[in-house]
Amino acid sequence: MAIKEGIRTGGRSARVQESVHAAVRALLNEQERDTLTVPLIAGRAGVTPSTIYRRWGELTALLADVSLARLRPDSQPADTGTLRADLLAWAEQYLDEMNSEPGRNMMRDFIASGCSSQCATVLRGQLQVILARALKRGEAAPHADHLLDMIVSPVVYRILFAESAPSVERMHELVDLSLRQ
Repeated sequence: MAIKEGIRTGGRSARVQESVHAAVRALLNEQERDTLTVPLIAGRAGVTPSTIYRRWGELTALLADVSLARLRPDSQPADTGTLRADLLAWAEQYLDEMNSEPGRNMMRDFIASGCSSQCATVLRGQLQVILARALKRGEAAPHADHLLDMIVSPVVYRILFAESAPSVERMHELVDLSLRQ
């Protein structure tokens, strides 16, 4: 089930969401993720299981929602002065985060919940910030979807389905390849 959109950002709904998210994060720090259950999370959050089922539908959607909140950046991508350097910094950070155990779990949560388009929306937004800065500096810049295809897709595939994640050197090659037009 997809994560519900259009939920109010303030009031009781926001407090419930934060309480449930905090419970999930705390429980993930204490135990293995495959031991999590909706009743366990509800008890920790101080809500009923029906509240979680009504809002998220199933555990995988809740885990994906918590992951999506983690994926949203606290700040803008680094501004290093050039498009290439900005993309290198962003790509290295993305590789580092996604190649971690929490990052791999996050990608699996998105796939299992059917919410992967929301992940792409967040990533596209980060890339658009970088591209807008480059255009403002007078640099030629590709479309964000081109960067998703050329940089993000190979990373996700290699982390989830190949023997190993790409190296930092390979990330540099992917960035350079994505900038050739």
